Amino acid sequence: MAKYLLLKHYRGAPAAVNDVPMDQWTPEEISAHMQYMSDFATRLEGTGEFVDGQALAPEGTFVRYDGEGRPPVTDGPFAETKDLIAGWMVIDVDSYERAIELAGELSAAPGAGGKPIHEWLELRPFLTEPPTITE
Repeated sequence: MAKYLLLKHYRGAPAAVNDVPMDQWTPEEISAHMQYMSDFATRLEGTGEFVDGQALAPEGTFVRYDGEGRPPVTDGPFAETKDLIAGWMVIDVDSYERAIELAGELSAAPGAGGKPIHEWLELRPFLTEPPTITE
């Protein structure tokens, strides 16, 4: 099994086919989208492939260490000028091909007009330790 992170970019990624911003959707369209996401996660829980997932608020702050005894340096929030990650899901699957298949399904979540978004999802494998060879 290999773990993958599916990132839902609402800015900073190539435009989706159904590229209507979520703040312009009707309450029913938002509910249908959230239900699709929930149903997708529930199905993957049943197959043992779902690990975790969360929606994220649009606000955020970049933080970095600035040296011993100094407060952290911050930048933001400036969501209008930076990439916006709206949510994420972690899956644990048997192969890269299965991860691609599931990301494709998640990309079909409904958006404006109830039509699939066809959004781009970033698929990133978890970094793992290389195998240790002992003799």
